[in-house]
Amino acid sequence: MDTSKQRLLIEQADRKLAAFRPLGTITIPEKGWINTIRVALRMSLRQLGNRLGISPQSVKEIEVRESKGSITLKGLKEVGAVLDMQLVYGFIPKGQSIEYMIEKRAMEIAKEIVLRTSNTMQLEDQENSKERIEKSIKNKTEEIKTEMPKYLWD
Repeated sequence: MDTSKQRLLIEQADRKLAAFRPLGTITIPEKGWINTIRVALRMSLRQLGNRLGISPQSVKEIEVRESKGSITLKGLKEVGAVLDMQLVYGFIPKGQSIEYMIEKRAMEIAKEIVLRTSNTMQLEDQENSKERIEKSIKNKTEEIKTEMPKYLWD
């Protein structure tokens, strides 16, 4: 894939994920969203079970699976539908963006490469200045970001 298409994909993904950023501060209720919403609606296990076509015990199992994090997206979507709600699913980058993730990883690799070369040169009594090493790391980072080589995430 050429670099302009890759840049466009990164920008589009970052824009889509930006909508989720404010949700990163939301705390999931201890008993899960299904239980919280069901209780807020004053809906019994039996009533939700009837809507889902399952037993009250099965509804309780679904709530427990959600609270433990073992429920499927399909299961959440089905429960959401009978509660007249839409499941929203996405990721929030721990850093600022996908672009930032790539830059950070590219810099890590660039440092490894440049410092390895610098150590070899030092052993050969051809040591570079700190400024030159930093410039080389910056240049190598940009090169890696632009090329997006397959080893970027190794």
